[in-house]
Amino acid sequence: MSSWRIRLEPVITPVFRAWWRISRGVTLGVRGVARDEAGRVLLVRHTYAKGWHLPGGGVESGETAPEAIVREMAEEGGVDAIGSPTLIGFFANHANFPNDHIALYLFEAWRPCPPRVDNEIAERGFFSLDALPEGVTRGTQRRLDEVYKGAALSADW
Repeated sequence: MSSWRIRLEPVITPVFRAWWRISRGVTLGVRGVARDEAGRVLLVRHTYAKGWHLPGGGVESGETAPEAIVREMAEEGGVDAIGSPTLIGFFANHANFPNDHIALYLFEAWRPCPPRVDNEIAERGFFSLDALPEGVTRGTQRRLDEVYKGAALSADW
């Protein structure tokens, strides 16, 4: 991502979200959970959004949610799925965007691959569940607590 886009992102994103509200009734995103052999979870930090997130992104036109998360995990996290990821659930992301939903998938078997290099991801890394980086988003923390600590599932991201 070019430096001019990074500087304009705070203006561009609200414009695109307004357009999506008009042109799309519902939006669907995907996020993935992958752990390395040491049990650490993969998180990414974007150049255009604050905080640490589970890798993921939007489902493109003509793409299924499983296809989207396999693509996003490879691009953002360097995670190449071995077999199909497991759907954990669908979550409303209405606080971020009305009518937005996120499908969360678990990658139980994967191998490393080169991540996409386009300046969208500022940092990526594997972190112990008891030593997550400062700035993990509330939605990310909530999902990790549900998947690994037995917290009750919430319908909201």
